[in-house]
Amino acid sequence: MTSAHWTLIIVLCFAAFSIRIFGLLAGERIRLSKHSWILDDLPGLIIVSLVATSLSGEPLQTWLAALVALLVAVLTNHVVVTMGIGVLFYAFLSLFGF
Repeated sequence: MTSAHWTLIIVLCFAAFSIRIFGLLAGERIRLSKHSWILDDLPGLIIVSLVATSLSGEPLQTWLAALVALLVAVLTNHVVVTMGIGVLFYAFLSLFGF
């Protein structure tokens, strides 16, 4: 390997390490600030954004199954039951050609 390769490796290592350190420092400052409540809701917000993105452009059948899964999630607060009933309802709609 040439010196250019080693230079690139060292620069990328430094950049990756700097990003991690900056994230730790920024996270600690946010945790100690009045905006720390944002971190409590962040995991749920990420999941909601992933689900919303995956539902865009899907047919009505998928939206109905997602609505049923949402209702089950609210009522049971159980991930496996929610997934199972959502999939079963989707299969039910598929079976009857909805």
